[in-house]
Amino acid sequence: MLKSNSFKYVGVADETIDLFESQYPVPEGMLYNSYILFDEKIVIFDTVDQRAIDTWLSNVQKELGDKKPDFLIIHHLEPDHSAGILKLHELYPEMKLIGNPMTFKLLPQFFDEDLSALYVTVKDKETLEFGAHSLTFYTAPMVHWPEVMMSYNPEEKIFFGADAFGKFGVDQTTYDWACEARRYYFNIVGKYGNQVQALLKKIGGLDIQAICSLHGPVLDEDLGYYVGLYDTWSSYKPEDTGVLVAYASIHGNTAKAAEYFAKKLEEKGEEKVVLTEISRSDVAEVIEDAFRYDRMVLFSSSYDAGVFPPMESFLHHLVAKNYCNRKVALVENGTWAPSAYKTMEKIMEPLKNVEIIGDKITIKTTMSKANEEELDALADVVISAKG
Repeated sequence: MLKSNSFKYVGVADETIDLFESQYPVPEGMLYNSYILFDEKIVIFDTVDQRAIDTWLSNVQKELGDKKPDFLIIHHLEPDHSAGILKLHELYPEMKLIGNPMTFKLLPQFFDEDLSALYVTVKDKETLEFGAHSLTFYTAPMVHWPEVMMSYNPEEKIFFGADAFGKFGVDQTTYDWACEARRYYFNIVGKYGNQVQALLKKIGGLDIQAICSLHGPVLDEDLGYYVGLYDTWSSYKPEDTGVLVAYASIHGNTAKAAEYFAKKLEEKGEEKVVLTEISRSDVAEVIEDAFRYDRMVLFSSSYDAGVFPPMESFLHHLVAKNYCNRKVALVENGTWAPSAYKTMEKIMEPLKNVEIIGDKITIKTTMSKANEEELDALADVVISAKG
Protein backbone atom coordinates (compact mmCIF):
# COMPACT_ATOMS: atom_id res chain seq x y z
CA MET A 1 0.00 0.00 0.00
CA LEU A 2 1.04 3.60 -0.57
CA LYS A 3 2.75 5.10 2.48
CA SER A 4 1.16 8.55 2.53
CA ASN A 5 -1.06 10.58 4.83
CA SER A 6 -2.49 12.58 1.93
CA PHE A 7 -3.21 9.83 -0.62
CA LYS A 8 -5.81 7.29 0.43
CA TYR A 9 -6.36 3.98 -1.32
CA VAL A 10 -9.91 3.22 -2.48
CA GLY A 11 -9.24 0.45 -5.00
CA VAL A 12 -10.85 -2.96 -5.26
CA ALA A 13 -9.47 -6.50 -5.23
CA ASP A 14 -11.59 -8.59 -7.60
CA GLU A 15 -11.10 -12.25 -6.76
CA THR A 16 -14.10 -13.49 -8.76
CA ILE A 17 -12.90 -12.61 -12.27
CA ASP A 18 -11.69 -15.59 -14.31
CA LEU A 19 -10.54 -13.96 -17.57
CA PHE A 20 -9.04 -10.49 -17.77
CA GLU A 21 -10.04 -8.77 -21.00
CA SER A 22 -12.02 -11.95 -21.70
CA GLN A 23 -8.84 -13.79 -22.71
CA TYR A 24 -6.16 -13.93 -20.01
CA PRO A 25 -6.70 -16.41 -17.15
CA VAL A 26 -6.30 -14.67 -13.79
CA PRO A 27 -6.61 -17.40 -11.15
CA GLU A 28 -5.40 -14.93 -8.52
CA GLY A 29 -7.85 -12.21 -9.55
CA MET A 30 -7.22 -8.58 -10.47
CA LEU A 31 -6.61 -5.31 -8.65
CA TYR A 32 -8.28 -2.10 -9.80
CA ASN A 33 -6.34 0.67 -8.12
CA SER A 34 -7.74 4.08 -7.29
CA TYR A 35 -6.68 6.82 -4.88
CA ILE A 36 -7.96 10.03 -3.34
CA LEU A 37 -5.70 13.03 -2.68
CA PHE A 38 -6.87 15.15 0.26
CA ASP A 39 -5.54 18.71 0.06
CA GLU A 40 -7.07 22.15 -0.50
CA LYS A 41 -8.63 20.42 -3.47
CA ILE A 42 -9.78 16.80 -3.31
CA VAL A 43 -8.75 14.68 -6.26
CA ILE A 44 -9.84 11.15 -7.16
CA PHE A 45 -7.44 9.11 -9.26
CA ASP A 46 -9.29 6.90 -11.74
CA THR A 47 -12.32 4.67 -11.38
CA VAL A 48 -12.67 0.90 -11.77
CA ASP A 49 -14.22 -1.89 -13.81
CA GLN A 50 -18.00 -2.28 -14.04
CA ARG A 51 -17.88 -5.44 -11.96
CA ALA A 52 -16.26 -3.55 -9.05
CA ILE A 53 -18.15 -0.22 -9.11
CA ASP A 54 -20.37 -0.77 -6.07
CA THR A 55 -17.46 -1.73 -3.81
CA TRP A 56 -15.35 1.10 -5.15
CA LEU A 57 -18.06 3.72 -4.62
CA SER A 58 -18.49 2.47 -1.07
CA ASN A 59 -14.75 2.88 -0.49
CA VAL A 60 -14.79 6.37 -2.00
CA GLN A 61 -17.77 7.56 0.04
CA LYS A 62 -16.33 6.10 3.23
CA GLU A 63 -13.10 8.09 2.75
CA LEU A 64 -14.84 11.27 1.65
CA GLY A 65 -17.47 11.35 4.36
CA ASP A 66 -19.32 14.64 3.93
CA LYS A 67 -16.60 16.08 1.67
CA LYS A 68 -16.95 16.39 -2.08
CA PRO A 69 -14.27 15.76 -4.69
CA ASP A 70 -13.16 18.65 -6.86
CA PHE A 71 -11.53 16.61 -9.62
CA LEU A 72 -11.37 13.16 -11.15
CA ILE A 73 -8.17 12.32 -13.04
CA ILE A 74 -8.66 10.00 -16.00
CA HIS A 75 -5.25 8.47 -16.63
CA HIS A 76 -6.64 5.76 -18.93
CA LEU A 77 -10.04 5.33 -20.57
CA GLU A 78 -10.11 1.56 -20.97
CA PRO A 79 -13.37 0.29 -19.42
CA ASP A 80 -11.65 -1.45 -16.51
CA HIS A 81 -10.67 2.04 -15.31
CA SER A 82 -13.44 4.27 -16.63
CA ALA A 83 -16.64 2.36 -15.91
CA GLY A 84 -17.33 4.38 -12.77
CA ILE A 85 -17.02 7.85 -14.29
CA LEU A 86 -20.72 8.42 -14.93
CA LYS A 87 -21.88 7.08 -11.56
CA LEU A 88 -19.31 9.23 -9.79
CA HIS A 89 -20.52 12.23 -11.78
CA GLU A 90 -24.11 11.51 -10.76
CA LEU A 91 -23.06 11.57 -7.10
CA TYR A 92 -20.86 14.68 -7.47
CA PRO A 93 -22.13 16.63 -10.50
CA GLU A 94 -19.82 19.62 -9.93
CA MET A 95 -16.67 17.48 -9.95
CA LYS A 96 -14.40 18.35 -12.89
CA LEU A 97 -12.64 15.81 -15.10
CA ILE A 98 -8.91 16.05 -15.81
CA GLY A 99 -7.68 14.51 -19.04
CA ASN A 100 -5.72 15.30 -22.18
CA PRO A 101 -7.09 16.20 -25.63
CA MET A 102 -7.26 12.57 -26.73
CA THR A 103 -9.04 11.60 -23.49
CA PHE A 104 -11.84 14.01 -24.24
CA LYS A 105 -11.94 13.11 -27.90
CA LEU A 106 -12.70 9.50 -26.96
CA LEU A 107 -14.79 9.98 -23.81
CA PRO A 108 -18.10 10.72 -25.63
CA GLN A 109 -17.91 7.21 -27.10
CA PHE A 110 -18.31 5.80 -23.60
CA PHE A 111 -21.32 7.78 -22.35
CA ASP A 112 -24.35 9.47 -23.91
CA GLU A 113 -24.32 12.28 -21.38
CA ASP A 114 -22.41 15.41 -22.40
CA LEU A 115 -19.77 16.10 -19.74
CA SER A 116 -17.76 18.60 -21.78
CA ALA A 117 -18.53 21.53 -19.45
CA LEU A 118 -16.49 19.71 -16.79
CA TYR A 119 -13.37 19.10 -18.85
CA VAL A 120 -9.99 20.32 -17.58
CA THR A 121 -7.58 19.63 -20.42
CA VAL A 122 -3.87 19.20 -19.66
CA LYS A 123 -0.94 19.05 -22.03
CA ASP A 124 2.23 16.98 -21.82
CA LYS A 125 4.40 18.09 -18.87
CA GLU A 126 1.76 20.55 -17.64
CA THR A 127 1.49 20.96 -13.86
CA LEU A 128 -1.65 21.55 -11.80
CA GLU A 129 -1.64 22.73 -8.17
CA PHE A 130 -4.09 21.31 -5.64
CA GLY A 131 -2.75 22.96 -2.49
CA ALA A 132 0.41 21.61 -0.92
CA HIS A 133 0.47 18.94 -3.60
CA SER A 134 0.91 19.30 -7.34
CA LEU A 135 0.84 16.91 -10.27
CA THR A 136 2.76 17.04 -13.52
CA PHE A 137 1.14 15.12 -16.35
CA TYR A 138 3.00 13.06 -18.93
CA THR A 139 1.24 11.84 -22.04
CA ALA A 140 2.14 8.26 -22.96
CA PRO A 141 0.34 7.51 -26.23
CA MET A 142 0.04 3.80 -27.06
CA VAL A 143 1.16 2.60 -23.65
CA HIS A 144 -1.11 0.97 -24.52
CA TRP A 145 -4.03 3.20 -25.71
CA PRO A 146 -3.62 6.54 -27.51
CA GLU A 147 -5.04 8.67 -24.70
CA VAL A 148 -2.94 7.25 -21.85
CA MET A 149 -1.26 9.72 -19.54
CA MET A 150 0.62 9.42 -16.28
CA SER A 151 1.28 11.85 -13.46
CA TYR A 152 4.02 12.67 -10.99
CA ASN A 153 3.67 14.22 -7.55
CA PRO A 154 7.02 15.88 -6.71
CA GLU A 155 6.17 16.60 -3.07
CA GLU A 156 5.93 12.90 -2.18
CA LYS A 157 7.82 11.67 -5.25
CA ILE A 158 4.99 9.38 -6.38
CA PHE A 159 4.55 8.35 -10.01
CA PHE A 160 1.10 7.24 -11.13
CA GLY A 161 1.85 5.03 -14.12
CA ALA A 162 -1.55 4.07 -15.57
CA ASP A 163 -1.23 0.47 -16.82
CA ALA A 164 2.58 0.56 -16.89
CA PHE A 165 4.30 -1.52 -14.19
CA GLY A 166 1.07 -3.43 -13.58
CA LYS A 167 0.55 -7.11 -13.05
CA PHE A 168 -2.13 -9.77 -12.80
CA GLY A 169 -3.36 -10.87 -9.35
CA VAL A 170 -4.66 -9.22 -6.17
CA ASP A 171 -1.53 -9.69 -4.06
CA GLN A 172 -0.46 -6.23 -2.94
CA THR A 173 3.07 -7.33 -2.04
CA THR A 174 5.94 -7.34 -4.52
CA TYR A 175 6.82 -10.98 -3.86
CA ASP A 176 7.51 -12.64 -7.21
CA TRP A 177 6.28 -9.51 -8.99
CA ALA A 178 8.16 -10.26 -12.19
CA CYS A 179 6.31 -13.48 -13.05
CA GLU A 180 2.83 -12.04 -13.46
CA ALA A 181 4.13 -8.60 -14.44
CA ARG A 182 6.01 -10.20 -17.34
CA ARG A 183 2.94 -12.09 -18.55
CA TYR A 184 0.93 -8.88 -18.19
CA TYR A 185 3.48 -6.74 -20.02
CA PHE A 186 4.05 -8.90 -23.08
CA ASN A 187 0.39 -9.66 -23.60
CA ILE A 188 -1.09 -6.24 -22.77
CA VAL A 189 1.63 -3.72 -23.62
CA GLY A 190 4.22 -5.80 -25.47
CA LYS A 191 3.52 -4.62 -29.00
CA TYR A 192 4.36 -1.05 -28.02
CA GLY A 193 7.99 -1.36 -26.92
CA ASN A 194 9.09 1.77 -28.78
CA GLN A 195 6.43 3.80 -27.00
CA VAL A 196 7.49 2.40 -23.63
CA GLN A 197 11.09 3.34 -24.44
CA ALA A 198 9.95 6.88 -25.21
CA LEU A 199 8.14 7.04 -21.88
CA LEU A 200 11.17 5.79 -19.92
CA LYS A 201 13.30 8.50 -21.51
CA LYS A 202 10.67 11.15 -20.77
CA ILE A 203 10.49 10.35 -17.05
CA GLY A 204 14.13 9.32 -16.64
CA GLY A 205 15.10 12.46 -14.73
CA LEU A 206 12.32 12.28 -12.14
CA ASP A 207 13.10 11.48 -8.51
CA ILE A 208 10.60 8.65 -8.10
CA GLN A 209 10.23 6.93 -4.74
CA ALA A 210 7.00 5.03 -5.42
CA ILE A 211 5.25 3.78 -8.56
CA CYS A 212 1.49 3.31 -8.46
CA SER A 213 0.07 1.30 -11.35
CA LEU A 214 -3.62 0.84 -12.08
CA HIS A 215 -3.07 -2.88 -11.46
CA GLY A 216 -0.84 -4.58 -8.93
CA PRO A 217 1.08 -3.44 -5.86
CA VAL A 218 2.76 -0.14 -5.07
CA LEU A 219 6.44 -0.40 -5.97
CA ASP A 220 8.45 1.57 -3.41
CA GLU A 221 11.73 -0.33 -3.00
CA ASP A 222 14.51 -1.23 -5.43
CA LEU A 223 12.83 0.71 -8.23
CA GLY A 224 15.86 0.22 -10.46
CA TYR A 225 14.95 -3.47 -10.68
CA TYR A 226 11.44 -2.77 -12.00
CA VAL A 227 12.49 0.00 -14.35
CA GLY A 228 15.36 -2.17 -15.56
CA LEU A 229 13.00 -4.99 -16.45
CA TYR A 230 10.72 -2.60 -18.32
CA ASP A 231 13.73 -1.29 -20.21
CA THR A 232 14.76 -4.84 -21.16
CA TRP A 233 11.24 -5.91 -22.12
CA SER A 234 10.50 -2.80 -24.16
CA SER A 235 13.86 -3.07 -25.95
CA TYR A 236 12.87 -6.59 -27.08
CA LYS A 237 16.06 -7.96 -25.58
CA PRO A 238 16.03 -11.46 -24.06
CA GLU A 239 15.75 -11.29 -20.31
CA ASP A 240 17.42 -14.67 -19.72
CA THR A 241 19.61 -17.11 -21.59
CA GLY A 242 17.61 -20.24 -22.31
CA VAL A 243 15.54 -22.22 -24.78
CA LEU A 244 11.79 -22.46 -25.02
CA VAL A 245 10.82 -25.77 -26.64
CA ALA A 246 7.13 -25.42 -27.52
CA TYR A 247 5.17 -28.14 -29.28
CA ALA A 248 1.73 -28.73 -30.75
CA SER A 249 1.05 -32.45 -31.02
CA ILE A 250 -2.13 -34.24 -32.15
CA HIS A 251 -1.57 -37.87 -31.14
CA GLY A 252 1.61 -37.63 -29.11
CA ASN A 253 4.34 -38.37 -31.67
CA THR A 254 5.39 -34.76 -32.05
CA ALA A 255 5.38 -34.47 -28.28
CA LYS A 256 7.81 -37.38 -27.96
CA ALA A 257 10.18 -35.71 -30.41
CA ALA A 258 10.03 -32.42 -28.50
CA GLU A 259 10.63 -34.21 -25.20
CA TYR A 260 13.60 -36.06 -26.74
CA PHE A 261 15.04 -32.79 -28.01
CA ALA A 262 14.61 -30.95 -24.70
CA LYS A 263 16.40 -33.79 -22.90
CA LYS A 264 19.23 -33.65 -25.44
CA LEU A 265 19.67 -29.94 -24.84
CA GLU A 266 20.00 -30.57 -21.12
CA GLU A 267 22.41 -33.46 -21.63
CA LYS A 268 24.60 -31.22 -23.80
CA GLY A 269 24.80 -28.59 -21.08
CA GLU A 270 22.00 -26.10 -21.77
CA GLU A 271 21.21 -24.74 -18.32
CA LYS A 272 17.66 -23.51 -18.92
CA VAL A 273 15.20 -25.46 -21.05
CA VAL A 274 11.45 -24.81 -20.82
CA LEU A 275 9.28 -27.51 -22.40
CA THR A 276 5.70 -26.44 -23.11
CA GLU A 277 2.72 -28.08 -24.78
CA ILE A 278 0.93 -25.23 -26.49
CA SER A 279 -2.42 -27.03 -26.75
CA ARG A 280 -2.73 -27.36 -22.97
CA SER A 281 -1.11 -24.11 -21.91
CA ASP A 282 -2.32 -20.59 -21.42
CA VAL A 283 -1.03 -18.99 -24.62
CA ALA A 284 -0.19 -15.86 -22.62
CA GLU A 285 2.27 -17.93 -20.56
CA VAL A 286 3.89 -19.27 -23.72
CA ILE A 287 4.15 -15.75 -25.14
CA GLU A 288 5.80 -14.66 -21.90
CA ASP A 289 8.45 -17.38 -22.18
CA ALA A 290 9.01 -16.72 -25.89
CA PHE A 291 10.00 -13.16 -25.06
CA ARG A 292 11.89 -14.09 -21.90
CA TYR A 293 14.46 -16.42 -23.48
CA ASP A 294 16.92 -15.84 -26.31
CA ARG A 295 16.10 -18.97 -28.32
CA MET A 296 13.00 -20.96 -29.23
CA VAL A 297 12.39 -24.30 -30.94
CA LEU A 298 8.93 -25.10 -32.28
CA PHE A 299 7.65 -28.61 -33.00
CA SER A 300 4.31 -28.97 -34.76
CA SER A 301 2.12 -31.47 -36.52
CA SER A 302 0.87 -30.66 -39.99
CA TYR A 303 -2.88 -30.12 -40.34
CA ASP A 304 -5.16 -29.51 -43.34
CA ALA A 305 -2.18 -28.68 -45.55
CA GLY A 306 -1.04 -26.15 -42.97
CA VAL A 307 -0.03 -26.29 -39.33
CA PHE A 308 -1.90 -27.61 -36.27
CA PRO A 309 -4.23 -24.75 -35.14
CA PRO A 310 -2.81 -24.33 -31.60
CA MET A 311 0.61 -23.64 -33.12
CA GLU A 312 -0.92 -21.39 -35.79
CA SER A 313 -2.69 -19.35 -33.12
CA PHE A 314 0.48 -19.05 -31.05
CA LEU A 315 2.48 -17.81 -34.04
CA HIS A 316 -0.13 -15.20 -34.91
CA HIS A 317 0.04 -14.02 -31.29
CA LEU A 318 3.82 -13.65 -31.65
CA VAL A 319 3.38 -11.55 -34.79
CA ALA A 320 0.73 -9.39 -33.11
CA LYS A 321 3.00 -8.76 -30.11
CA ASN A 322 6.00 -7.76 -32.25
CA TYR A 323 8.24 -10.72 -31.39
CA CYS A 324 11.75 -9.97 -32.66
CA ASN A 325 15.49 -10.27 -32.09
CA ARG A 326 15.50 -14.02 -31.47
CA LYS A 327 16.81 -17.26 -33.00
CA VAL A 328 14.24 -19.94 -33.77
CA ALA A 329 14.37 -23.53 -35.04
CA LEU A 330 11.41 -25.35 -36.58
CA VAL A 331 10.56 -29.06 -36.67
CA GLU A 332 7.53 -30.46 -38.50
CA ASN A 333 5.62 -33.74 -38.43
CA GLY A 334 3.37 -35.13 -41.15
CA THR A 335 2.28 -38.59 -42.30
CA TRP A 336 1.69 -38.12 -46.03
CA ALA A 337 2.18 -34.41 -46.88
CA PRO A 338 4.18 -32.55 -44.23
CA SER A 339 3.27 -28.87 -44.36
CA ALA A 340 3.93 -27.45 -40.88
CA TYR A 341 7.45 -26.14 -41.54
CA LYS A 342 6.53 -24.13 -44.61
CA THR A 343 3.41 -22.74 -42.91
CA MET A 344 5.25 -21.75 -39.73
CA GLU A 345 7.97 -20.09 -41.77
CA LYS A 346 5.38 -18.16 -43.78
CA ILE A 347 3.52 -16.90 -40.71
CA MET A 348 6.81 -15.72 -39.19
CA GLU A 349 7.91 -13.73 -42.25
CA PRO A 350 6.82 -10.32 -40.81
CA LEU A 351 8.96 -10.79 -37.69
CA LYS A 352 12.01 -8.53 -37.55
CA ASN A 353 15.45 -9.91 -36.84
CA VAL A 354 14.17 -13.43 -36.20
CA GLU A 355 16.65 -15.94 -37.63
CA ILE A 356 15.54 -19.47 -38.51
CA ILE A 357 18.47 -21.67 -37.52
CA GLY A 358 19.33 -25.29 -38.24
CA ASP A 359 18.40 -27.57 -41.11
CA LYS A 360 14.81 -28.40 -41.90
CA ILE A 361 13.72 -31.51 -39.97
CA THR A 362 10.67 -33.52 -41.02
CA ILE A 363 9.31 -36.34 -38.89
CA LYS A 364 7.00 -38.72 -40.71
CA THR A 365 4.53 -39.86 -38.07
CA THR A 366 7.00 -41.36 -35.58
CA MET A 367 10.54 -40.30 -34.81
CA SER A 368 13.11 -42.43 -36.64
CA LYS A 369 16.77 -43.09 -35.85
CA ALA A 370 17.65 -40.64 -38.60
CA ASN A 371 15.41 -38.04 -36.93
CA GLU A 372 17.19 -38.62 -33.63
CA GLU A 373 20.51 -37.88 -35.31
CA GLU A 374 19.04 -34.75 -36.91
CA LEU A 375 17.69 -33.56 -33.55
CA ASP A 376 21.07 -34.25 -31.91
CA ALA A 377 22.72 -32.05 -34.53
CA LEU A 378 20.02 -29.36 -34.12
CA ALA A 379 20.68 -29.32 -30.37
CA ASP A 380 24.31 -28.42 -31.10
CA VAL A 381 23.17 -25.62 -33.44
CA VAL A 382 20.75 -24.22 -30.84
CA ILE A 383 23.35 -24.30 -28.08
CA SER A 384 25.93 -22.60 -30.31
CA ALA A 385 23.37 -19.85 -31.02
CA LYS A 386 23.31 -18.85 -27.33
CA GLY A 387 23.39 -15.12 -26.70
